[in-house]
Amino acid sequence: MSTVKPFLGLRPRPEFISKVAAFPYDVVNSEEARALAEGNPYSFLRVSKPEINLDPSVHIYDELVYKTGADQLRRLVQDGVLIREEAPALYVYSQKMGDHVQVGLVGCAACEEYDNDTIKKHEFTRADKEEDRVRHVVAHNAHTGPIFLAYRSVPEVDRLIMDTTRETPLYDFTNEDGITHKLWIIRDRARQAELERAFAEKVPTLYVADGHHRSASAARVGRARKAANPCHTGQEEYNFFLAVLFPHTQLKIMDYNRVVKDLNGNTPAQFLEKLSEKWTVTPAATPRPAGRHQVSMYLEGKWHTLTPKEGTFPEGDPVRSLDVSILQENLLAPVLGIADPRRDNRIDFVGGIRGLGELERRVAGGFAVAFAMNPTSMDELMAIADSGNTMPPKSTWFEPKLRDALVIHSLD
Repeated sequence: MSTVKPFLGLRPRPEFISKVAAFPYDVVNSEEARALAEGNPYSFLRVSKPEINLDPSVHIYDELVYKTGADQLRRLVQDGVLIREEAPALYVYSQKMGDHVQVGLVGCAACEEYDNDTIKKHEFTRADKEEDRVRHVVAHNAHTGPIFLAYRSVPEVDRLIMDTTRETPLYDFTNEDGITHKLWIIRDRARQAELERAFAEKVPTLYVADGHHRSASAARVGRARKAANPCHTGQEEYNFFLAVLFPHTQLKIMDYNRVVKDLNGNTPAQFLEKLSEKWTVTPAATPRPAGRHQVSMYLEGKWHTLTPKEGTFPEGDPVRSLDVSILQENLLAPVLGIADPRRDNRIDFVGGIRGLGELERRVAGGFAVAFAMNPTSMDELMAIADSGNTMPPKSTWFEPKLRDALVIHSLD
C-alpha cells in the first residue's frame, strides 16, 4: 500500500512562476546559485539556498542562514508572490527535455512508509547534509522541495495521471536550460479519491529516485514532532512529505562519470600495465561506452575501452555487478588508491548532462584520467532497493531535475 495525500499547497501566482521556480538546492553550489538569482528577488534559491542572501564569509550551516531563508519565504507570502490553496489538492507535473517527457503525480507521501521501508532507498545519507535539511525544514516549517519518487508502472494508475494532462495547465513555462515544465491542479475530491485509492491498491512500493537527504530529514522531523505531541493522531502534516511520483518506465537516468586528479604515483605506462591484470584495454571507437560492463577511459588525450576480464565480478550480485561497482573494486581502489570515493578529494563526479566533452576539459585542466560510465538502469536501482542493499556513491543522475517552488508543503 502506498499513500498519496492531497495537501493545502502554497504556490506562486501564475504570473510569477518563471521567476520563482528554481533548481533544487543540491544541483547548484552557492556561487552558481548567487549568479542565477542575481537581479531576481523572487528566485526560490533565496529560500532553498539562503546563504546567497548573506556575505560569503557566513558559513552555510550558520543559524543565520536558516533564519534568512525563513524570512525570505515569509516575504514571498506577504508580498503576494505565493498564495495558499483554498482546499487540499493534488497536482500533475510534466517535464519535457528534448524528446523525453515524464509525467508524475504531486502529493504527500507518508513518513511512516519511509520508516517501515515501504518507501525504499538505494543510497546512504551523509550526516552533515541530512542535519542541514532537518534544520531547513524546522526553520521554514515546510518542505520547500519535492522528493523524486518512482513506482513500478501500473497502466491503470498511469492513465489516471495522464488523463489530467488533457486539461489546461496551471503553469506552462520553459526555463533557462530549455526544459519545459507544466503543472495541472486536481481540485475535484472524487478524482483525488480515485488516485488515492489506485496507489493504495495497485502500488505496493515506492522508490526514492532522487532526494535521499530530503526524505530522511522529513522523516526525522516527523518522528521528533510525533514524540513531542501528546495528542498525536497521525494526520498532522508533519507525518507527510512533499513528493512527485513517476512511473519507472518514464524516467531517464544519465551516466554519472568520474575524474581523478592523479595516477597514484604511476606513470601512464605503469598505470595501463596494472589495469591489464583485470581489464582488457583497447582503443575506443567512440567516447561513449558501447554497452553494459564497458567503461570508457580518457588518458593522455585518447579514449580507451575498458572491459572487465572474466571472473572479475559476481554477475548475480545486484550491487557488485553494477558498472560503477566494478570500476570501484577493480580499478579505483586497488590501482588508484581511492578506497572511499565519498570522502577522497582526489576524485570528482560529473553528471552526464554536462556531456563527455566535460571529461576531456577536466583532464585538460589538470585531472589525470576520466572514466565515462554506462547509466544505471531503473531495473537495477529497484532490484538493489528491493534487496535491502545500497548503491555505491554517485551511481545515478536523473534528468530532468524537478524544479523547486511549483508548490510547497507547509507543516502547519
